Amino acid sequence: MNFNSKSVIEKHAYDLLKDGIKNRDSLFHTLVFSNFDGKNISNKVMVLRDFNAAKRTLRFHSDYRSDKAKLIQANNKASVIGYDPNKKIQLRLTGIAKINYKNKKTKEAWNDSQAISKKCYSVLDGSSHKISNPKKYDFHMKEISVEEGYENFCTIEFNFMTLEFLYLQRTGHRRCKFSWNAKGKKESFWLVP
Repeated sequence: MNFNSKSVIEKHAYDLLKDGIKNRDSLFHTLVFSNFDGKNISNKVMVLRDFNAAKRTLRFHSDYRSDKAKLIQANNKASVIGYDPNKKIQLRLTGIAKINYKNKKTKEAWNDSQAISKKCYSVLDGSSHKISNPKKYDFHMKEISVEEGYENFCTIEFNFMTLEFLYLQRTGHRRCKFSWNAKGKKESFWLVP
């Protein structure tokens, strides 16, 4: 592929994200989401559930009771990064995260989710809470009502303002950055790899 064209690079980055939604073998299916809690950077691997190129948004699912949901509500600045060593491509995005909870967007995402995914939101207390006995939190599909998990379900909508593409190759790396202002006007420029 010719990575000497910024338009080719942007399209390829979007194709990788689109593929990452359903392709569980894609290393862009699970991305690292990072934000700041005021003292520390918090990183977590999250499954990419949706990508909208026109709106520059990624969607992830989470438990509303989780620390990550609270962190986003306190400070919405975030970054997302993915890397595939076989393709030798890294995507790094920065932007703003927003929690959707009990609204039209979460209802649509919930209805599109499989039961096996929904069960995660039926767990007692929510993720990251300290516990003394992990067996207390085991459950079987027959023992729970997965639809009750909607009470704890939220989506994270990440709107990126920058996208940086890095391709590693022996003959010369390629690094390009795309940036959008508040009105959606795009700039792009090459960077030294």
